[in-house]
Amino acid sequence: QVQLVESGGGLVQPGGSLRLSCTTSGFTFNNQWMWWLRQAPGKGLEWVSYMNTRGDNINYPADVKDRFTISTDNAKNTLYLQMTSLKSEDTAVYYCAKDPAGKVKGPGTLVTVSS
Repeated sequence: QVQLVESGGGLVQPGGSLRLSCTTSGFTFNNQWMWWLRQAPGKGLEWVSYMNTRGDNINYPADVKDRFTISTDNAKNTLYLQMTSLKSEDTAVYYCAKDPAGKVKGPGTLVTVSS
């Protein structure tokens, strides 16, 4: 069955960086659309990046563009999200997902940005 498992979250100070990983199994990773989603406390699920695992069609919303970078290691069936210049408003549970609504997503990893 499809499995997505995120890791790499934690507590980081404002301005810091983190790299999230999502290991996947149970489906063909190559040529798939994959999303990073997040849910901040008391808010709904929102997308923060998506791409096709061919390496093209990479997209970010305005509030993370130039700070976050999505990438893959197709040999390891793994999706990454490099986050830099983190802000308190980036605090959220981060999920990797196979769809933008998060119908198929992992358990999530918590990112807390605080001094």
